[in-house]
Amino acid sequence: MPPKHLPEGFNDQVMSLVKTMQSEVPDCVAAGVVDMATGMLLAYETVESHPREVLDLLAGATLDLFQGRTVLMIEDVFKERRGVESDQHYFQEVLVNSDHVTHLFVRMTARQDVVAVAVCRKSVNVGMLFAQARRVVRQHAGI
Repeated sequence: MPPKHLPEGFNDQVMSLVKTMQSEVPDCVAAGVVDMATGMLLAYETVESHPREVLDLLAGATLDLFQGRTVLMIEDVFKERRGVESDQHYFQEVLVNSDHVTHLFVRMTARQDVVAVAVCRKSVNVGMLFAQARRVVRQHAGI
């Protein structure tokens, strides 16, 4: 059951987003959706099995990347200096490279507290990763 702040049918939309990311983003080995309002990993698909603790840490790391205290302070400074009065977050995408994989975190447009995550092989063409992930996120803009 989705948290109370999520609309009816949200779970189906989230699962559709995850499945589409997994199948259409190049070299994708895992995909997921994180609800930053609760810090929960709402759904995920992966080609390998991972301990639940690792998946839960991914949700926490996503929260830190987008809404950690320092990140929010940076966003506030940028908004103030640029005269932006919107509640929309300044950072919309984050790319993280590790030794073996590339992670792309994309904030949903309509629901700023929801982030889609694609984990790809390190050999991924980063331009194609961004293009396909953005296309999939736009397709699921209703989330």
